[in-house]
Amino acid sequence: MDNILKKYSIETTDYQVGQDNIQKWGFDIHNSVFGISAGLILLFLSTLLIVDPNTAKEALNNLKNSIIEDFDVFFMWSTNFFVLFTLVLMLSPFGKIRIGGKDTAPEHSTASWLAMLFAAGMGIGLLFWGVAEPTAYFTDWWGTPFNVEPYTAEAKSLAMGATIFHWGIHGWSIYAIVALALAFFAFNKGLPLSMRSVFYPIFGDRAWGWLGHVVDIMAVLATLFGLATSLGLGAQQATSGINHVFGTDGGIGMQLVVIAFVTFIAILSVVRGIDGGVKVLSNINMLFALALLMFVTYVGFDVVMNSIPETFMAYVENIIGLSNPHGRDDTTWMHGWTVFYWAWWISWSPFVGMFIARISKGRTVREFLFAVTFIPTLMTIIWMSVFGGIALDQVANKVGELGANGLSDISLSLFHVYDALPFGSVISVLSIVLVLIFFITSSDSGSLVIDSITAGGKVDAPIPQRIFWATVEGAIAAVMLWIGGKEALQALQSGVVATALPFTFVLLLMCVSLIKGLNTERALYR
Repeated sequence: MDNILKKYSIETTDYQVGQDNIQKWGFDIHNSVFGISAGLILLFLSTLLIVDPNTAKEALNNLKNSIIEDFDVFFMWSTNFFVLFTLVLMLSPFGKIRIGGKDTAPEHSTASWLAMLFAAGMGIGLLFWGVAEPTAYFTDWWGTPFNVEPYTAEAKSLAMGATIFHWGIHGWSIYAIVALALAFFAFNKGLPLSMRSVFYPIFGDRAWGWLGHVVDIMAVLATLFGLATSLGLGAQQATSGINHVFGTDGGIGMQLVVIAFVTFIAILSVVRGIDGGVKVLSNINMLFALALLMFVTYVGFDVVMNSIPETFMAYVENIIGLSNPHGRDDTTWMHGWTVFYWAWWISWSPFVGMFIARISKGRTVREFLFAVTFIPTLMTIIWMSVFGGIALDQVANKVGELGANGLSDISLSLFHVYDALPFGSVISVLSIVLVLIFFITSSDSGSLVIDSITAGGKVDAPIPQRIFWATVEGAIAAVMLWIGGKEALQALQSGVVATALPFTFVLLLMCVSLIKGLNTERALYR
């Protein structure tokens, strides 16, 4: 195994250009991956022009629900395994191995590194679900964990614990495994930064054939459609926020303007690359997020100081029970929330994992796994405790819109909380800006990932190619909004989640391949 990998990385590093690459019109693309991915995208959009969006949504929803219901135990235990695998790897002798080689220094400061992985991995989700998710569980908006009685102290504790469970170490362990595998084989073994490279220890040269093509094409489609869905739904949320704060009545036209703006800034960012674009925006993003967090903490200080320790304890106390799929009498809630979340994290893992891999050269395996798994979880606990804690306090004490009507409009739940706080309009404007920046950082980082995959694993694709994918991503979101609005976007979301089933098998196999690869360098660190 060691000889095979060493021989491969020394003698065939020119595969990073790729035996199947073509260079034309300023592009440097892997012919099969780029061509088939682009063709399938055009086929999908053409189908939407013919098929009614509601029909497509119903068909894909049925497929998604069937997968979630039939493979719920598989998803649950696979995700539990990823957590255990990450923890064992972190504590094992493999933890000393450094990504990029024994003497490699980190390319980015720790603060910038954490800001980039956090913004790409989950930033916008915190803004959208920080209020909506715990409120949904507490008020029985769509079931409660363990079927507890809503509006009770137990319901409040479980609402916060279950929210952190869905955004904590389970999801980030999925990202960590994919990111570590990609980074190790790219920077330690000299293989292309592409999903197929991870499986070279198992499949050998077949990883460069159609087996690898299929894996990379799946990664491109999941990434592109996942980002387009988020961009479209995010445009709707941003438009709702703008209408709520400024009293406007913007509809599809404003949503398209938001998409165009986000896409334009994302194009400028990808043209400048990671250092000049993505890193700068991520750092700005983190400063805005911290400013918002600190201000909301200040105005809700008494509630927040109680909420943080209570949320942490609720997470610790319920993590085992929520992880167990057997003997549950809340299967409807488990399917609709937990299993759906695991499928969504898995379907996004190629995109987020590859981006984290690109920015993590120079970190040890132990440092990498700890930072990627636990730092975002800690930030999530604090964020959800602040926003979710204040929201539940408003519901319990009948304050504002949430207290009067609960989740009357889930996309506006965050702004309903602000309406009952001092300087609510100022915080709302800041949040709208933050929403847009989060979308931009997700868009540009996702475009860089797709560039790399469709360039045969090259880290720096030509600028025209970066512009192409950033534009396509925005165009897909805009076209789907124009054709079928929210129905079309939700159909696409269901389709992306459906890809999680085959990707789960890919991730399990990835764990085997990663151990094989790490074992070849273990002797260097004794």
